[in-house]
Amino acid sequence: MSVTAVLAVLLSYVLGAVPAAAWVARSRGVDIRQVGSGNSGATNVLRSLGKGPAFVVAAFDILKGALAVLLGRLLGLPEPWAALCGVAAVLGHNFSPFLGFRGGKGVATSFGVVGMIHPVVGISAFILAIFMMWMTRFVSAGSILGAAAAIVMIVMVQAPLWMMGAVIFLAGLLIWQHRGNIQKLQAGTERRLGEKT
Repeated sequence: MSVTAVLAVLLSYVLGAVPAAAWVARSRGVDIRQVGSGNSGATNVLRSLGKGPAFVVAAFDILKGALAVLLGRLLGLPEPWAALCGVAAVLGHNFSPFLGFRGGKGVATSFGVVGMIHPVVGISAFILAIFMMWMTRFVSAGSILGAAAAIVMIVMVQAPLWMMGAVIFLAGLLIWQHRGNIQKLQAGTERRLGEKT
């Protein structure tokens, strides 16, 4: 373990912790933690502020994950360390020190990371997630399906153990972050895409 590797992981965590949703909402006079689900993510921004701000936040969050992996590569780190940088970015997003160690659920940032470490799995899981969201209008259902699909696909392609571990960890974390949504889906109280707060 080198100093460069440790610094790259820490920088990736800080990058992931940048709360785009909170800052975009604040520019509109809204505290994103006090509206809707209270999560600092694109879905809550969509319900609270509309499509434009939500698109900006989603794009930025995906980019955070991709840039974290790219940072590791640019610093000459082995691929497992680059993947760890991506994982750190997701943890930073979900548990941001800028928001009292709260944050979003890591959906966009996780897809950004997975798309960088295994493009076929990442893009396929993303497409399945979007399709499920479009069919059901439940963002949570699409996110969970995409995460589950990523687990299945990364095992099916017989990826290296480090890659499999990174994807399974991120997908498992994403599903765990949606445990409240799963309960709402079962109870029939989950809000659909497009419903305002």
